[in-house]
Amino acid sequence: MTGAEKNARPQRLKLNRSRCDYRSAEALRHPRSGATLIGHWRTLVAFSLIVVSAGCTHRSGPASALKATGFGAALVESSGGKQIGATGSVLAQPLVVQVNDEQGNAVTGALVEFSGPAGVSFDPQSGVTDSSGQLSTNVTLGSMAFRYQLAARTSTKAQKPVDLKIEEIALGYQQMVGFQLDNKYCGRCHNPESSAERVSNYDNLEVKPHPFTEGDTLNKMTDADLTAIISHGGPALNKSALMPPYGYTLSKAEIEALIAYIRLISDPPQHASGTVYAQK
Repeated sequence: MTGAEKNARPQRLKLNRSRCDYRSAEALRHPRSGATLIGHWRTLVAFSLIVVSAGCTHRSGPASALKATGFGAALVESSGGKQIGATGSVLAQPLVVQVNDEQGNAVTGALVEFSGPAGVSFDPQSGVTDSSGQLSTNVTLGSMAFRYQLAARTSTKAQKPVDLKIEEIALGYQQMVGFQLDNKYCGRCHNPESSAERVSNYDNLEVKPHPFTEGDTLNKMTDADLTAIISHGGPALNKSALMPPYGYTLSKAEIEALIAYIRLISDPPQHASGTVYAQK
């Protein structure tokens, strides 16, 4: 390389941040120097590729190195199914599953993988069972109000899949309002289970009210029926007078929210026309 060529090389790159444009100070002084501009253009392209690669490349984690050291014949839910949470939230309790052998004994080291509809995530998504044969995962619900059908899978020693279906319920804004109204006005009588915040009065009632999860009964009632009994009390549908009227307590929108909540949590669910239930 001659001395003139050395002198023609750019001394530095100047970054115009406002235009995201890299320019050679030397080229700006000599815009007609074609060789210099070509050299800088090559430098710019190479540098841009490095920047784009560093900023936009998705670095996926290493492939799972989990290896099963045990194999079972059954996969059962230990706890965490049928939870209720807001859309997009992490469920309050982890989902816990257990792998058992043919004799019903817990299996240690069995590989379990979780899956679900788009938008649902698991932490972890897979793992091996502990000494009690169990594996737990934290579930994040999707962004739609649905009854989400989740799945867990393990394999037998012969690599035959063993599947388990789990259901979790995600409440949208309207159903969440209904959930809050249920806790405030309804749960003390309609929920036979007591909680830290509420003591159930269910066992003290001569006529037992239907739990809101009792789909076999509530699904036979129309929204108009539910509106009438909530607004005017049990006698509106020839039911027990122990059910008081809430027409002057709750607004129309609140009654609709309560009904939307009941429809979503009832089991079996009411498959309203046009509703698609999330499942794998």
